[in-house]
Amino acid sequence: MSKLERLLNLTAVLLDTPRPLTAEDLRRMVEGYPPPGPSFRRAFERDKDDLRELGIPLRVERVPATDPPIDGYRIPPEEYYLPDPGLERDELAALHLASMAVRLDGFGEQEALWKLGGFDGPETAPMAQSVASIPADPNLIPLFGAITSKGVVTFSYREAVRKVEPWRLDFLRGRWYLTGWDQGRGAQRQYRLDRIQGDVQLSESALVGEVRPSGLATGHRRAAWELGDEPPVIVRLLVDRRLAPSAAHYFDAEIARQDADEGVIFSVPVTNEAAFRSFVLGFLENAEVLDPPGVRSRIAQWLAALIDEEEGP
Repeated sequence: MSKLERLLNLTAVLLDTPRPLTAEDLRRMVEGYPPPGPSFRRAFERDKDDLRELGIPLRVERVPATDPPIDGYRIPPEEYYLPDPGLERDELAALHLASMAVRLDGFGEQEALWKLGGFDGPETAPMAQSVASIPADPNLIPLFGAITSKGVVTFSYREAVRKVEPWRLDFLRGRWYLTGWDQGRGAQRQYRLDRIQGDVQLSESALVGEVRPSGLATGHRRAAWELGDEPPVIVRLLVDRRLAPSAAHYFDAEIARQDADEGVIFSVPVTNEAAFRSFVLGFLENAEVLDPPGVRSRIAQWLAALIDEEEGP
């Protein structure tokens, strides 16, 4: 059993229990764990960390009627499941049309729409004609699983066996790409999925141990602020140290960065100032445009005008 399957089973058991379950309870109920002992404790601790990293609300609570007290675990369903967003029928129809416009081959969107409170079934859903289709690759599912479980994958590529720590999947220019760390070559590499020969194999015994570099990039992707026709300008953006790794995810590896007392400064090429402004505002007070002065002042003026509009006369 793969680690991803075990995590899914663990999540299902923790969601379905009316009371906190001990680690020993979970070892017995969830298939795939080692026997009692250090190996089980290490695997269970890693699984708890993975669930929390995925944003799953794992709660630690005292098991009732235990003396001495014993910690138990559960996932409150009310914190896990998406609440009803209260979409109107015309809003659901718009979502349906959008989801039908672009399809991922081999996957359907109807079940997700029904979970949002959508249509009773296909016969009552509005019809839409797909205008684009994103091809699926048989190796997408194992690679998504490897990224989630932080596993190492092995596959044949250009007549050579590659052992890779997978970091990210991207769909670019009609093709799927995998970005990761090639252990044999000791460097970041990118692979076209349609050039992988045969099946991707997950090696659960060799988990990713290194922290992925900040600024991880595919080498192909261009951000919205690079897709304009304005004269290019290098903008220096200061981001709070806590959020710097999140910001770095959006930048190519060659973007300059330097540590500062207040955080990390990124030097970002911009040709679409409005798109860059929207990106910066997503960090609220945790990011600041340092220069050039023109970009900084225009963002400040835009914010001032927005505040004046909200406050009114």
